[in-house]
Amino acid sequence: MPARHHWITRAETSADIPTIRDISLEAFETPLEADLIDALRADSSWIDGLSIVSADEDGEVIGHALLTRCHIDETPALCLGPVAVRPGHQRTGAGSAAIRAALKAAKDMDEYYVTVLGHPTYYPRFGFTRASTHHIGLTIDVPDEAMMAMTLDKTHPLPSGTVRYAAPFGI
Repeated sequence: MPARHHWITRAETSADIPTIRDISLEAFETPLEADLIDALRADSSWIDGLSIVSADEDGEVIGHALLTRCHIDETPALCLGPVAVRPGHQRTGAGSAAIRAALKAAKDMDEYYVTVLGHPTYYPRFGFTRASTHHIGLTIDVPDEAMMAMTLDKTHPLPSGTVRYAAPFGI
């Protein structure tokens, strides 16, 4: 297991775009996620400041987390993903650092709700819970435990409804 690091997190800059693509190409078996990020960047769902990178102490970008606009029925929300870390640096906290920084940036922008379709043992550490317990679902079949949601502000409970992702997700 690689050593843990102190990760520097920040919003992506235009200079990071090729590196983010490379990280996604390395982290996933196909180019689908890298292509999705490129499509989201050109879509109205993109929100400046919510594409977050994690870098090591030398400034080398190692991880990336992305939040884009989605809706729960008509209520604006955010979708977390893709999240990627260079394979040689996985399990070092680089992904977690990027996710935490993205969630904080979203909260600072007065966003309230975030959804994620992901690994049910990984995302709860950030506050995500099973979406179905909040009567939140999708129009496609996914494992119930993999669809999760959270509120960034406890005074704004999660709305119920169907998640509508940005067009590039194809859902």
